[in-house]
Amino acid sequence: MSNSSSITQFLLLAFTDTRELQLLHFWLFLGIYLAALLGNGLIITTIACDQHLHTPMYFFLLNLALLDLGSISTIVPNSMDNSLWDTRAISSQGCAAQLFLFLFLITAELYLLTVMSYDRYVAICKPLHYGTLLGSRACVHMAAAAWASGFLTALLHTANTFSLPLCKGNALDQFFCEIPQILKLSCSDASLRELGLIGLSVCLGFACFVFIIVSYVQILRAVLRIPSEQGRHKAFSTCLPHLAVVSLFVSTVMIAYLKSPSISSPSLDLVVSVLYSVVPPAVNPLIYSMRNQELKVALKKLIQSFFSQQP
Repeated sequence: MSNSSSITQFLLLAFTDTRELQLLHFWLFLGIYLAALLGNGLIITTIACDQHLHTPMYFFLLNLALLDLGSISTIVPNSMDNSLWDTRAISSQGCAAQLFLFLFLITAELYLLTVMSYDRYVAICKPLHYGTLLGSRACVHMAAAAWASGFLTALLHTANTFSLPLCKGNALDQFFCEIPQILKLSCSDASLRELGLIGLSVCLGFACFVFIIVSYVQILRAVLRIPSEQGRHKAFSTCLPHLAVVSLFVSTVMIAYLKSPSISSPSLDLVVSVLYSVVPPAVNPLIYSMRNQELKVALKKLIQSFFSQQP
């Protein structure tokens, strides 16, 4: 028997024990990580530097890119390091920090995606009230509320999870520190508080998801009433990327946390966790830039400006 205070380190799940495959995992994750850094970094720089993009929609997109950068940086470099040096260990303090930061960032991202759906709803369904409902102060407050809500949620979960007595060793069936895997190590009767917090978080997440769906139903109805084809195309071009990002993020998180224990296995958990923790931050910039003409034009101007200044 051991408890959380006596455990000094956790052992993470390795992708493979074969050295060649470990190096392949390192290079694969390095490529994904660099793509995420480049894509999100370009979005942040473009929005920050182009005055035409200083609007609520792009302000929220900048915040989303920051969250994506943070979330992928929390887990991928550590996983790459473990594969490169053939180790599985992470200190208990490092595990707590990783759990807190990742939970903070992905929870804030869900709340921010909800705010972004409200932004698109007001822009398309109530355009005359857009400047009133989404002024600069209101946008800052909504973004700050998303970040603060994520911080509070992560703090509660992390403090509660690491206060539980751990009775079943220190090996986690995951490549990063994740609440469900830590709960598997705890005494069954001691994890009820955390299960209650998870239930509350699931309810809040479901409420956000319902709000997003209702917003997009209203948006779709409004777009279909636009008489001109060009107007409908412009409306869809600003909404479809956001809807795609929401679908990718919410579906993978729901699969990860709500799948039946009967179908759970280390390999399946590993694949699902990669889908919701690594893939979205890397592909979100691509999704947003594919159909957004304003962003593509601003990005092209930024790149041209950079190369024109080179000697």
